[in-house]
Amino acid sequence: MTANLFQTYVLNKTLSLKNRILMAPLTRCVADDELVPTQDMADYYGRRAEAGLIISEAVIIRPDGQGYPNTPGIFTPAQIDGWRTVTDAVHANAGKIFAQLWHTGRVAHPHFYQATGSQDVMAPSAVGIEGSVPRMRELTYQIPKAITVEEIAQLVSDYSQAAANAIDAGFDGVEIHGANGYLIDQFLHHDSNRRSDEYGQTPENMSRFALEVLDAIVARIGNDRTALRISPGAYFNMAGDSRDRAVFDYLIPEIEQRDLAFLHIGIFDDAMEFDYLGGRASSYVRSIYNKTLVGVGSFTAEAGSQAIADDKFDLLAIGRPFIANPDYVERVRDGKDLVEYSDEMLTSLV
Repeated sequence: MTANLFQTYVLNKTLSLKNRILMAPLTRCVADDELVPTQDMADYYGRRAEAGLIISEAVIIRPDGQGYPNTPGIFTPAQIDGWRTVTDAVHANAGKIFAQLWHTGRVAHPHFYQATGSQDVMAPSAVGIEGSVPRMRELTYQIPKAITVEEIAQLVSDYSQAAANAIDAGFDGVEIHGANGYLIDQFLHHDSNRRSDEYGQTPENMSRFALEVLDAIVARIGNDRTALRISPGAYFNMAGDSRDRAVFDYLIPEIEQRDLAFLHIGIFDDAMEFDYLGGRASSYVRSIYNKTLVGVGSFTAEAGSQAIADDKFDLLAIGRPFIANPDYVERVRDGKDLVEYSDEMLTSLV
């Protein structure tokens, strides 16, 4: 029933995957206090190298991008060295791994980068979200500062440098995190982007930052090693707006022209439907994007296999079941029962 998941898949002239099962990015908050990946993290990823591709947990591109405790960075030499231990472990087990590059934008908190002397939270506009930081409920979110054009240019440069750092650390490529209500996604939705300059109001302007980051990274490491995750449907730390459809109607064909390694849907449950997208986010993207698409969102192996057979997407990303089952690929291939995920599993790496 799942035979198509175990077919090799050629992404491009540079990269070929041994199967169509990807390990989705899963934030674990277990880097050390300097945001350096640990040996436990290397062992954790190494045990999951049977995936066709691992997409790492989200990796902070610079200090003010941090919004959760102990999330790893890739902006210091020690962090790069730590990630090299991880990538070595994956490659030793014949796996491939991309780094997911991340800035949380208005979801960041100065508590995490107070040593830099900055108290600013960066976002497209001075529009905050309510609530507090997960795992640190005493920290409530702040109203962000609207980023200046000069600061945007620096962010683009920092994304590019982070991509170069990832290749230096041994990653096979990068996935730009442009989804799930974080910085790049904040530029793409009217709820969080109230700008009136060249980065706001129109689909072209609201897409500008995402495309500038994309182009800078492609210029630095190549389109064959660059992927992107997007959330056309606003669902996490973001309110939907019917005008968002026009932004993604413009953006997605522009992405297709860049001939990336893949485009990845950002959604927790692909059964969610959005009126302004005419249904599921994955169905909407597939209708206007003709290159490699990664589906994700509470799929079983069987449901994901059927979706691939029905040409709904090309590759299947699996999240929490990979936490519970380091040998997920083997279990599915051999028809073995899966260990059921539970939240208690988040307290340690197995």
